[in-house]
Amino acid sequence: MSQFFYVHPDNPQGRLINQAVEILNQGGVVVYPTDSGYAIGCMVGDKAAMERICQIRKIDKDHNFTLVCRDQSELSLYARVDNQAFRLLKNNTPGAYTFIFKATKEVPKRLMNPKKKTIGIRVPNNNIALALLEKLEQPLMSSSLILPGNDHTEFDPDEIRDKLEHQVDLIMHGGYLDEKPTTVVDFSEGDPAVVRVGEGDPAPFE
Repeated sequence: MSQFFYVHPDNPQGRLINQAVEILNQGGVVVYPTDSGYAIGCMVGDKAAMERICQIRKIDKDHNFTLVCRDQSELSLYARVDNQAFRLLKNNTPGAYTFIFKATKEVPKRLMNPKKKTIGIRVPNNNIALALLEKLEQPLMSSSLILPGNDHTEFDPDEIRDKLEHQVDLIMHGGYLDEKPTTVVDFSEGDPAVVRVGEGDPAPFE
């Protein structure tokens, strides 16, 4: 049975954030809100938790996971970010974007695209997610919470509880969210290339 926290969307309660970090540090799988629906995440180095996420979502190990970061300064440890890309990210994060970069050696191989050696990076514009990441002091390995048979990201935490309360360790109720896919920008070949237009304005990267 998972824990279910009602977290204030504007002023997340510190004690609940601390408890969520403790659950993650103990190998937990956590459902949490972002600016593009709910995501499911675990610690970057936790292989067993990652395998649980793969089972829940019915995805294989070649799935492109995303590192969700608290700010752009955290990105350079995990992604090869040049000066031009850094400026663009600084001006447009947090926001509803997923950025694809060549991964550094800090990224476990199982998280990279096996052929391109790339990693997705996000800095979400959501107070709960940012509070969690700030307290965690490292990125979360995450995936949009798209359940088998669906083509949309889950947005109703009560429905998520009905479906997953026996499969995850914590569900953070941060309100009923719009299902808004991120805009995906690929920096892996140098100049930015918009590969999917979603909620984030693509204009700065075109």
